[in-house]
Amino acid sequence: MKRARAVRVAIAVVLGAAACGTAEPGGMSGPTINNRLSPQEAQSRVISADILAREPVANRTMVKHILIGWRDKANAYGGNIDPRAANRTKQQAEAQVEAILEKLRAGGDFDALMTEYSEDKGSAASGRPFEVSPDAHLVIEFRQLGLRLQVGEVGVTESDFGFHVIKRLE
Repeated sequence: MKRARAVRVAIAVVLGAAACGTAEPGGMSGPTINNRLSPQEAQSRVISADILAREPVANRTMVKHILIGWRDKANAYGGNIDPRAANRTKQQAEAQVEAILEKLRAGGDFDALMTEYSEDKGSAASGRPFEVSPDAHLVIEFRQLGLRLQVGEVGVTESDFGFHVIKRLE
């Protein structure tokens, strides 16, 4: 009896280890918070590879974000993709992000731009910030950038949902 239980536990450990690095339930879905993005992984000109190459600067931050998606990301939304994203290519999404960044550099108000452009309906409507920590229930890419930004700094990352233009508040 004890041997059979030990075998079942060993099998569970092996299967659990095999799931690491996958999107399978119970498996890790990507790199750890401390992993940095290599230049080859930055597949878009709008990604803040310089910020993502840093070590994390905090264990807890508060951020706001503007989400810009495109039609190739539709599966991540379970049929609820924003109509603007459903009609957009990745290249058009990159152009939209660049336009938003230009408005921010010119002194644009992040909250107003979030309300106008973000396809994350919850945060766009409420204006609420997200708390980012290594174990927050946010996609890994969001956490990685959120913990590397300096207060007031804006950066861009890509997740299964699209581009996140993220501003650190505190």
